[in-house]
Amino acid sequence: MSGLVGKKVGMTRIFTEDGVSIPVTVIEIEANRVTQVKDLENDGYQAIQVTTGAKKANRVTKPEAGHYAKAGVEAGRGLWEFRTEGEEYSVGQSISVEIFADVKKVDVTGTSKGKGFAGTVKRWNFRTQDATHGNSLSHRVPGSIGQNQTPGKVFKGKKMAGQLGNERVTVQSLEVVRVDAERNLLLVKGAVPGATGSDLIVKPAVKA
Repeated sequence: MSGLVGKKVGMTRIFTEDGVSIPVTVIEIEANRVTQVKDLENDGYQAIQVTTGAKKANRVTKPEAGHYAKAGVEAGRGLWEFRTEGEEYSVGQSISVEIFADVKKVDVTGTSKGKGFAGTVKRWNFRTQDATHGNSLSHRVPGSIGQNQTPGKVFKGKKMAGQLGNERVTVQSLEVVRVDAERNLLLVKGAVPGATGSDLIVKPAVKA
């Protein structure tokens, strides 16, 4: 099984019969419509391309409109691709959240919330320097970033201030708490990356 595209609705909690509170993230997974099937003969690999949701007609470009028309599906809010192995899919087919009915754990990929330009204390959990004892300017600065004339440079990957967040993040092995096929909802235990309303890619866990 490949995976599905959903939308983050938010977090809540549900209670077990014993009264234990479980924090869950609600993911809305509307039917994913297959827009293209890729195969070894023509594309060199096996995959399906899907879309979900809807997009205003005046927002759909001509190439997109032709692509959706060829597949015979309504224009969605984007296109995503999932690798397949042996499964049979056809263009125009709808895939619902029910495919996760027998799945116990999933990997969820999204775009983390952007925090803008952040210093080293917030971005990399650096310790702050002394608040007093003669320190008047360097409370939250990183300190030295180099060594000496040798090597005479700052190494690549050096942890410094810069853009924090707004990057692709995957959280692995989240427990599937409930699958609500009637309302197209998937409830997973714990938090997932991204803001409310952002797109998520949900796949069966690779480490399950």
